[in-house]
Amino acid sequence: MTKKYFGTDGIRGTANSFPMTADVALKVAMAASIVLKGVRNGGHQNRVVIGKDTRLSGYMIEQAMAAGFTAMGLEVILVGPIPTPGIAMLTRSLRADMGVMISASHNPFQDNGIKFFGADGYKLSDDLELKIEAHIDQDLSDRLPAPDQVGQAKRLDDATGRYIEYLKRSLPRGKSLEGLKVLVDCAHGAAYKVAPQILWELEADVVAIGNKPNGRNINDGFGATATQNLQEAVVDNDFDIGLALDGDADRLIVVDETGTRIDGDQIMALLAVESQKSGHLKKDTIVSTVMSNLGLETFLESQNIQLQRTPVGDRYVVEAMREGGYNLGGEQSGHLVLSDFGTTGDGVLAALQVLSILKDSQRKASDLFSLFTPLPQILKNVRYGDLKPLEHEDVLSSIEKAEHKLGTTGRMLVRLSGTEPVIRVMAEGEDQKFVESVVNDVCDVIEKLSTGR
Repeated sequence: MTKKYFGTDGIRGTANSFPMTADVALKVAMAASIVLKGVRNGGHQNRVVIGKDTRLSGYMIEQAMAAGFTAMGLEVILVGPIPTPGIAMLTRSLRADMGVMISASHNPFQDNGIKFFGADGYKLSDDLELKIEAHIDQDLSDRLPAPDQVGQAKRLDDATGRYIEYLKRSLPRGKSLEGLKVLVDCAHGAAYKVAPQILWELEADVVAIGNKPNGRNINDGFGATATQNLQEAVVDNDFDIGLALDGDADRLIVVDETGTRIDGDQIMALLAVESQKSGHLKKDTIVSTVMSNLGLETFLESQNIQLQRTPVGDRYVVEAMREGGYNLGGEQSGHLVLSDFGTTGDGVLAALQVLSILKDSQRKASDLFSLFTPLPQILKNVRYGDLKPLEHEDVLSSIEKAEHKLGTTGRMLVRLSGTEPVIRVMAEGEDQKFVESVVNDVCDVIEKLSTGR
């Protein structure tokens, strides 16, 4: 069954336009309440935790969802701006039946989204999302409870404090980051308070940028998808390391002391090796997506570590980790999942592990991350409108030819985006110019088909 509202990571769109409108948000909350009562029918009042990032439209969506949940008799706990993994943690900690995060992650402020977590802190399955969708467009007036059973909404003032203490418990007792000079970029997003505060409490010499949200500047020139300001500031001010989070702080990108950008693949390589040394890497395996660089896979093989690949999306990484019993996974984009401590990607948690390793090693960040050299990787997006290019004979033939050219020393991945009408064409190989030409050849065929040239 095709989903109308849910995409690869919850519901997402332009604020105040379908489906990210107040009336849809209210209906989504009411529909989720119906499903929740069916899943958790233990005779108690169901409870839901709602958090958000710093987008202006978060106020609108938050209030609409609170109205929908309370109208169906649920108790609502509002926690305000907090990283997405903080909602996953609080859902479990507060014995809630469901968690909701209002965020469009790394997207610009004009967008917003709704992510759901179950009582166990994991994102909802496709099956549960489909069950919610089945109720969104229905008339639920006959399902409304009596006036004396309407729910209440209240605010939890110490939510960020709870999350900070949870994060600190991921480090050995008494661990100090004293002596590390750290620059953290909060993307004017959900971690603008949490990230600087926890680093200060752990005694790092910390300076924050991107920590003055105004509702409209989230991810704008700052954060994990725009690291130029961080890279320059790290070098100009002699920081030991830079940390870049995205709007909802479930991603981490690192910048070493030379200003070099360190992506999720390189961070996973470091965490995998250190975890293996300490005997904590379960089954000597990590999980990542099809986008991770071949250089990472080759390096891990040299360390006798397996790499299991999944489709793009951190939820698929988590699913594979749970099914296989693995405790480390992530994405090249910076989603890093450490399941010994959390249930979803957590940029701040991953940052603490990196800083702990850096402090103990007494080495420079550039030395710490010089584990492998990524193969040249080219990614291009091609818009395709209403057509289905990936079913066309010419496109399929061009992909086959490209794969033949790359041979055994490279690979190609062509896929539909889950969030916009584009086809993502990615290839890797040993020669940069050759890889570019292979990608361009496939993109040209798709563009000709889409434009009718």
